[in-house]
Amino acid sequence: MLFDLPDHETLYRALLDRDPSYDGHVFVGVTSTGVFCRLTCPARKPLMENTRFFDSVAACFEAGFRPCLRCRPLDPVGEREPMVSALLRHLENEPERVWSEDDLVRLGYDPSTVRRGFKRHLGLTFLDMARLRRAGRGMDRLVAGASVVDSQQAAGYASGSGFRDAIVRLLGDCPADLRGRELLKADWIETPIGSMLAVADAHALHLLEFFDRTALPTELKRLRIATRSTITFGRTSVIDRIDAELRDYFAGTRHVFETPLGLHGSVFTRRVWDELMAIAPGTTRSYAQIAASAGRHTAVRAVARANGANQLAIVIPCHRVIGADGSLTGYGGGLWRKDWLLRHERKFA
Repeated sequence: MLFDLPDHETLYRALLDRDPSYDGHVFVGVTSTGVFCRLTCPARKPLMENTRFFDSVAACFEAGFRPCLRCRPLDPVGEREPMVSALLRHLENEPERVWSEDDLVRLGYDPSTVRRGFKRHLGLTFLDMARLRRAGRGMDRLVAGASVVDSQQAAGYASGSGFRDAIVRLLGDCPADLRGRELLKADWIETPIGSMLAVADAHALHLLEFFDRTALPTELKRLRIATRSTITFGRTSVIDRIDAELRDYFAGTRHVFETPLGLHGSVFTRRVWDELMAIAPGTTRSYAQIAASAGRHTAVRAVARANGANQLAIVIPCHRVIGADGSLTGYGGGLWRKDWLLRHERKFA
């Protein structure tokens, strides 16, 4: 039932709700206009009797529908808005720049539009991201042994108090405490089902989570304690590698991840994670089955806790664990994402 195309009434309700779990898997043809759309299309919704649902773009074309110009169903799912991509390139090309709304206006952008676009795609505004990246450059200087004043100037902060406040908000540490400490790097990775935060050092990936996961701040704090390190925004070769592997995964050309992982858990928890990574793409297992495979038949609740402690979403596929009755059960990234991932994997497995 999980992977069959639902009935017309269910799909129409998903269309009205703009349910993202069907994006890329189901399309709606509108007989009154002759166009086909994503179910998340922001356009005014058609009457139920004017809708037909299809499981592929090819089926829409074969039925005589043309693609909607508003939701652009032919574009890759989750593709960033051109404005967001362009401004991210500006951030990378001008790392020393102190950005303001006036700069956005000079580039031809409306600041409120930029603010909404970045919040929608990345969960924070463009100016907030620019400030965090500046703070990250300052932290890199601190770790290398530079003075607080030199690091503050390198980060483009006019006042020492502003720089100190930025560091404390980002990491919970005072600038003077950072000198000589190894840093973990964090950066955003865009996926078809939302932005993810990746945290890695030069050797391994330590965290990969959806930015809107409510437990993310707690997970970052736990990671800092486990690694006795701190986190700054930036890229490592490990983040570049998992970014490339995720692109292949969502394109349906990769089922196994090879990025080195930094695992932080008890012996039993890591045994559960090993069992999760042994679940073949396109298939699922129950908590009880995982417990049995891990050698603890009665430890179903412990397996559920280990599942919830996973900080490497998708890579350690806790989304492949379902209830004994076949229900999706909980998922930190949201049940709609769990449903989307299972559909995606069954489609390409």
